[in-house]
Amino acid sequence: MNSKPFAPSSSRNEDSIAGVLLREFRNCESVLEIGSGTGQHAVRFACELSHLSWQTSDLEPSHAGIQQWIRESRLRNVREPLVLDVLRDTVEAGIYDAVYSSNTAHIMSYVAVCRMFDLVGGALAEHGVFCLYGPFSRNGHFSTASNAEFDASLRARNAAMGIRDLNDLDAMACTKGMKLARLYSMPANNLTVVWQKIGGTRWA
Repeated sequence: MNSKPFAPSSSRNEDSIAGVLLREFRNCESVLEIGSGTGQHAVRFACELSHLSWQTSDLEPSHAGIQQWIRESRLRNVREPLVLDVLRDTVEAGIYDAVYSSNTAHIMSYVAVCRMFDLVGGALAEHGVFCLYGPFSRNGHFSTASNAEFDASLRARNAAMGIRDLNDLDAMACTKGMKLARLYSMPANNLTVVWQKIGGTRWA
């Protein structure tokens, strides 16, 4: 039997991300993960957030690995992956009160990132939250030399990739009915950015 796919970076960052999601998703019931990758995060976070339903998604070639992680976890609150290509697929409107995505924005094209925010804005119910983890620049500047080097390496590999600026992402979010709610500093010069669907204050 083939071993499950394993991403070392997912193993390294899952503890710090879990701490954020335990707060941000504590009152949620259903979460859509965009770009579930290996499936490691889905299983880890669904185990700790046993009160919610975790919907995995990714391009079809990743599904077998995600399904293997789900099967071996025996968790009942992790859903089989949806085929989700942000450039062409749609998500039913307003059926999730949380969306999560990790290390996706910098490997997507800018057009795909815009489309992801469109999907998230539509998928989220009123007051829902979107947690996006990864490296970001702010006001056109990188916080560290390592992030600048990483951005250059991404663009050298594929000109459509690159670390995204928070100002640009926030502008996208605003056009999709979301407002910036919180920023969490994470290890390795990353952030978890939280936007909330406009319509009230969730944590009042």
